Amino acid sequence: MKDWTAIRERYLRDDLPVRLGGLAANLHRIKSFAENDANREVVESIIDESKFFIEWTAAEAEIDIAAELVELQIQLARWQCNWSRMWSDLEQRRQMADQSRMWSERLLKISGLLHS
Repeated sequence: MKDWTAIRERYLRDDLPVRLGGLAANLHRIKSFAENDANREVVESIIDESKFFIEWTAAEAEIDIAAELVELQIQLARWQCNWSRMWSDLEQRRQMADQSRMWSERLLKISGLLHS
């Protein structure tokens, strides 16, 4: 079991752009790992971690960024609610991977890290 308190403390040391970049990296990992059926548990874990990252970040973000993070968190929760069916359906898993890639790109843009 992960020590979420330690992870939270470490995560919150970074400024908002770096946190958004970390979340974007997680979403890119989902995209990459979803390509292999054997990575089910890894992807589940990354989704859980990403939901925590959003929770810890949204409160400190500007309202428009917070709204996008809430939208992403809802998407992650939907994936979890339909997890067994979605993971076993290759087309649905590909859609999840594609959505993860799009969210990753969006968060990188929002973070401003690519322009620094």
